[in-house]
Amino acid sequence: MGIVLGVLAVAAVFAIAAIVVGREARRLATKAPGRVFEFEDAVTWVCDHVGPEVAAELSPDDVRRILNWHLEFFRIKGVSSNGHTSDADHPVVVSGAETVDFVLMKAEAAGSPYTPAQIHAVLDAQMGYLEDIGAVGPVEETGPDV
Repeated sequence: MGIVLGVLAVAAVFAIAAIVVGREARRLATKAPGRVFEFEDAVTWVCDHVGPEVAAELSPDDVRRILNWHLEFFRIKGVSSNGHTSDADHPVVVSGAETVDFVLMKAEAAGSPYTPAQIHAVLDAQMGYLEDIGAVGPVEETGPDV
């Protein structure tokens, strides 16, 4: 009798686990994939999408440095970082001029001779990368009313 109850208990646990796993698999299958920022992919994408005059002047290491400063600015402003959203309960707005000024300040402090035009080109290309991966853009409406 004890063996039969044990087998029934194991079968019940297995059935419950199968139901839960199946339900979660279906839920995840209908959910859009997460937007993932891959830093080295961003560097490559930006290097390929800045204008030819900027590409001739900046190395991938220069682009990497500028993007790091840009990401530092995002972290300071409270934009999402490392898969965690900001603690703000409202949208975070970051202006282009403010961003360029921050990157220029960091570049000057590091002794890097980047021009505002170069920084603008890199940051514009990075925004293109973020749009391309779906990390920025219009807010998608979801829910039963849509």
